[in-house]
Amino acid sequence: MNHFDTSALTRRQLLASTAASALALSPTFSQAQAAWPSKPLRLVVPFAPGGSSEIVARALAGEMGKTIGQSVFVDNKPGAAGNIAMQEVANSTDEHTLILGHIGTLAVNPYIFPKLSYDPAKDFTPITLISKVPSLYVVHPDLPVKNLKEFVAYAKANPGKLNYGSAGNGSAGHLAFEYLKMVSDTFILHVPYRGTGPMLTDLMAGRLDAAAVGAPALLQFIKAGKLRCIATGTSTRLPQLPDVPTVAEQGFKGFEMTQWYGLMAPSKMAKANIDKLEKEAIAAARSKIVNDKLSQDTALAVGNTRVEFEAFIKLEQARWKPVIARAQIKPEGV
Repeated sequence: MNHFDTSALTRRQLLASTAASALALSPTFSQAQAAWPSKPLRLVVPFAPGGSSEIVARALAGEMGKTIGQSVFVDNKPGAAGNIAMQEVANSTDEHTLILGHIGTLAVNPYIFPKLSYDPAKDFTPITLISKVPSLYVVHPDLPVKNLKEFVAYAKANPGKLNYGSAGNGSAGHLAFEYLKMVSDTFILHVPYRGTGPMLTDLMAGRLDAAAVGAPALLQFIKAGKLRCIATGTSTRLPQLPDVPTVAEQGFKGFEMTQWYGLMAPSKMAKANIDKLEKEAIAAARSKIVNDKLSQDTALAVGNTRVEFEAFIKLEQARWKPVIARAQIKPEGV
C-alpha cells in the first residue's frame, strides 16, 4: 500500500515537473516573459518637430534604447491639437507603439473638443511623468518693450494691435497666454499654428509679436538675441535666465505656468510589458544623462510611478477645466 502511494506520488511529481518544463520552453510563454520588445519601439510625438516635446522625447528615447533591449525612435505626427496621433496610438495593437502624453492632449482637449476620438483615461495607461517644462513669455526684439509690465502697458495702449502665436488651439502656449491675458486684462490676438517650430519661424521673422513657449525650444534663440524673454512662468527665477523676472514678480501674485510631458501606452498593452516599460522609463527619466540633457534646456526631469502620474493627470484636468471655460477656448472650426 505504502509502495503504491509512493509510486503514484512520484509519477504525479514527474508529470507536474515535465508539464512545467514544457510550459517554460513553449514559445508563447518564453516570448511573453522575455522577448518584449521584439522590435524597435516607436515613440509618437503628436506635434511638429522643433518644440519642447521633441527635445524631451529624444532625451528619453535615447536613454531607454540603451537598456530596454531595442532602439526607441521618435515619430512626429502633428495635427488636430494632437488628436490624430492620440487616436492612432489608442488603436494600436502591435505592443511596440507608445506616445508622448502632454498637458494639451490629456488635460485640455477633453474640455475644448465637443467629442474626442480617444478617451485619455480609458484608451491609455500612464507610464511615467518624464518632465515639467517652464513656460517663457517672449517677444520679437523690435517690439518696444523690455519686460512684462511694459508689454501689458503697451497692449492696453494699443488694444487689438498685438498678436501672439501658439502651437495650436488648446496647446500649452495657447493656455499660457490666455492665462496671462486673463490676469492682466489685455486683448491680444491669438494666431494658432501647427506646431511650435513653424510658429517660432514666424515670430523670429517679425510676423508675430509674442508667444509663450516651453523653455527648451527657446533658450538658444533668447541667448542669440533673436527673441526677448520678458517673463518666466515659474514660481522662482530660472538659473539659466537669472535677470528675467517671473510673471508673479511683475505684479501678478501666485501666477505659475509649466507644461509637462509623460510617457503613455495603449491600454490594451499586456501588463507584463507595461511593468517592464514603467521600470525602464523611470530609470531613464531619473538617469544623470537625461537630467543633464533636460537641465541644459531648462526642463526638469521627474520619473514618477504610473500611479503617481495618473493622479497628477487628474489634478491637472481639475485645474485647467475652469480656466478653459472662462477663456472660452475652442478648437478650430468649432
